[in-house]
Amino acid sequence: MLALADRLDTLNVLVGNTVRWCALIMVALQFVIVLLRYVFGISFIFLTESVLYLHGALFMLGAGYTLLVDRHVRVDIFYARLSARGRAAIDVLGHLLFLAPAMGVLAWAAWPSVWRAWAILEGPISVGGIPASFLLKSLIPALCVLLLIQGLACLLRDVLRLAGRDSGEARA
Repeated sequence: MLALADRLDTLNVLVGNTVRWCALIMVALQFVIVLLRYVFGISFIFLTESVLYLHGALFMLGAGYTLLVDRHVRVDIFYARLSARGRAAIDVLGHLLFLAPAMGVLAWAAWPSVWRAWAILEGPISVGGIPASFLLKSLIPALCVLLLIQGLACLLRDVLRLAGRDSGEARA
């Protein structure tokens, strides 16, 4: 089970290492946008939309990696005080009762919109923008798949931890 969890981790490690560049590119692009607008009086809608696309890609595709490295937000005052097995039990319940159903519902609800966007190769959000809204909408099912894959990897490790076997930590 641990070998399978490691293989599942690999996908989010690769995606996470790739999309982290979106943050740097986004900052540089926003600097260029501000410079063009306020120094030269020039504005390009496609550049502004590029920041939106990068922002969406960074957060939607990076969510699985964030779960892998355990940097997602926790609002639980008891979790930190629990033993490793106690935390694993809470995580198993969280993955099975919240993460998997939420991602399933989100993917199911988003799929018709994503499918229609691809069917017509939906164009720009604004006139003069990037003619690829279908790609932006595709980030929603990608988020669901990446989080489900990472949730499964975490679940496998937590089940091993609950069984009393050293499951190792997630790779990053």
